[in-house]
Amino acid sequence: MKIICNTAAFTETCLNVQRCVPNRSVMPHLECLLMQTQEDSTLKISGFDLFLGITTVTDVRVEEPGAMVLNAKTFCDILRCLPGDDVSISCDEKNICTIRSGETEFTIISLKPEEYPELPKITEEVPFSVRQGTFKTMIRQTAFAVSAEESKTVHRGIKFEVSPGLLRMIGLDGFRLAIRNEFNAYNGDPFSFIVSAKNLNEIIKFIDDGEDAEMDISVGRKHVSFRVGAYEMIAHRLEGEFLDYKSAVPTAKSTVVRVNTKKLIDCIVRTSTIITEKTKSPLKFVIDDDMIRISCVTALGSVKDELDVSLDGKRIEIGFNNRFMLEALRSCETDEVLIQLNGPYAPALILPPEGDAFTYLVLPVRIKT
Repeated sequence: MKIICNTAAFTETCLNVQRCVPNRSVMPHLECLLMQTQEDSTLKISGFDLFLGITTVTDVRVEEPGAMVLNAKTFCDILRCLPGDDVSISCDEKNICTIRSGETEFTIISLKPEEYPELPKITEEVPFSVRQGTFKTMIRQTAFAVSAEESKTVHRGIKFEVSPGLLRMIGLDGFRLAIRNEFNAYNGDPFSFIVSAKNLNEIIKFIDDGEDAEMDISVGRKHVSFRVGAYEMIAHRLEGEFLDYKSAVPTAKSTVVRVNTKKLIDCIVRTSTIITEKTKSPLKFVIDDDMIRISCVTALGSVKDELDVSLDGKRIEIGFNNRFMLEALRSCETDEVLIQLNGPYAPALILPPEGDAFTYLVLPVRIKT
């Protein structure tokens, strides 16, 4: 095998595919990139960690067809330090790979291409599409709420619910819940699937903020394919019983607060300065007389702050985990939010002033009276 290509463009492509390659694995091939010449004189580059696979096809000059499997970290480190504008990469019948650029020459070993694990293929696919920027925003606004516990595998993922005119994503961990809704042009039968938030966070790295182009998603029985530009990412579907999140969302309310989102975030940040890993304590919210008074007491000291709000309903005293509230509020995309409460022991809902683009639920924390 022998190819010649532009060093900078090829390096960027290999670094992108490398994102799914583990640095260490019991299977040496998984630490590598698989490179295969195609019949149309292009090069297919693949990486795979058994849970997420990334492939792309790039233009090169193919002087001799073939395939090679090179350690991803070593190969990418070599590419990044090459001096020339072009690079020549060849591999002989003994799997000895030679990389030349300018006056520089490296020789490394290729593993056997035929022993590289086969990437999953999507079967019985159901396709739909979504704007890339919308997809990236929705992942960011739900991934923070997924579980970090290894034992809750299915809740380490984001659930997608696709129905005519609606794409919904849900993340939860038992203490909080994030729901994001967006219009979607899909008009087939409703379906749902769950994908690891870790994999989804890797996929959105391929999307520029505000990107308006469409991305194609194909859902199979065991895997989901995401196409972004020249790249295809294939992720394993998580299986298991996802929590009935709809029943967790309270319908009753006795207190509704309308508040400026940024001002509330700033207030919580100030009152969280005395909370550390060693001095954890909930924030106490007292809501009354069109005012939120937030306070906290830890071994380091105490703090009080207050903020004007618009109150509809009963006075309430309630405690919250500061990080959970901050992450939910920072995911809101509105200047103001509604905080809906129903007593000191019921979950709080954070909602937009109008519409249903998002719903964030945060469980309260008992506070000492």
